[in-house]
Amino acid sequence: MSRIIAIDYGRKRTGIAVSDTLQMIANGLTTVPTHQLLQFLLDYVTKEPVERILVGLPKQMNNEASENMRNIEPFVRSLKKKLPDMPVEYVDERFTSVLAHRTMLEAGLKKKARQNKALVDEISATIILQTYLENKRFSFL
Repeated sequence: MSRIIAIDYGRKRTGIAVSDTLQMIANGLTTVPTHQLLQFLLDYVTKEPVERILVGLPKQMNNEASENMRNIEPFVRSLKKKLPDMPVEYVDERFTSVLAHRTMLEAGLKKKARQNKALVDEISATIILQTYLENKRFSFL
């Protein structure tokens, strides 16, 4: 099997998570400056088998897309142009930052580490991916 990549897209930096090849476990991969994201993904898919790319869909509580969508949509168009055979899906990312902070607290990270926005973004991407993997697994039951 191939890996699945999830990204938590931000204006300045983007968190990236990747599944194992069995698509059971999500692992934080890295955080990259957003202006380098497309090249990072292009390089990664040449080295690793990737089945699809998930992009966090920023929604507000009223289910409308948030302001960040106007940054994400051009990126997704560019990604699809560069990787036309790669499925790219949006995945609801509401509450991932809150869950990331909670995860950091529960893991016992010190305040300074919890303030590391790059780490929050990477954990958020991991939560997006793990939720997707779990939903996919339970849809087969």
